[in-house]
Amino acid sequence: MALPPLVTNHKELLTLNTRELPLYENALPGIHLQPLMLDTHRGIWVLRVLFEAGVLLPLHYHTGAVHMWTLSGKWNYVEFPEQPQTAGSYLYEPGSSMHTFMTPKDNSEVTETLMHVEGSNVNFDADGNFVGFLDANSLTLLLDHLVRERGLKPARYIRPQQPDYTAAR
Repeated sequence: MALPPLVTNHKELLTLNTRELPLYENALPGIHLQPLMLDTHRGIWVLRVLFEAGVLLPLHYHTGAVHMWTLSGKWNYVEFPEQPQTAGSYLYEPGSSMHTFMTPKDNSEVTETLMHVEGSNVNFDADGNFVGFLDANSLTLLLDHLVRERGLKPARYIRPQQPDYTAAR
C-alpha cells in the first residue's frame, strides 16, 4: 500500500519537556506560566500554569472553547463553589462561557494546571465594565516583556508559522 503524499513533511516531532523549560514566576501576581504553544494566527494558547493559594482572576468571557486539566491542588469558579476541580479533574468549557476563577486561600499546595484555550478571555471588573483581554498575542507580548525586564532566558515554545500566499504576488 502506497502512503499518501504529504504537504508538510515533519523531520522531527514538535515536542517539549516541561521539566526542561523555564517557568515564568509571577508572570501575573501569584501565577507562574510555562508556555507550550502560542498560535497568534489561530488564537490558540496552550499553557502549564501554577496558581498560588488565594488567586482570584477577573470575571471573564471565553470567545472559544477551553480544555483544562488539574494536576495538583484545587480551584473552582466563584459561581460554582460546589464543583471544585482537584488533582485528576478535566474540565471542558464551551465558547461563550463566563465565570470567575479562584484558588482557595487555604490551599495547602500550589494548583498546577494544563490548559488549551481557543480565542480570548474578555475580562470585566466587579461592576461588569470591560478591563481587557487575554489571548495568544497578549501572552506572547507579556512573555517577551518579562524576558527583557527580568533578564530571563527567552521562552521556548511551539509557535506555528504565519500564514502566507501559495505563490508570489
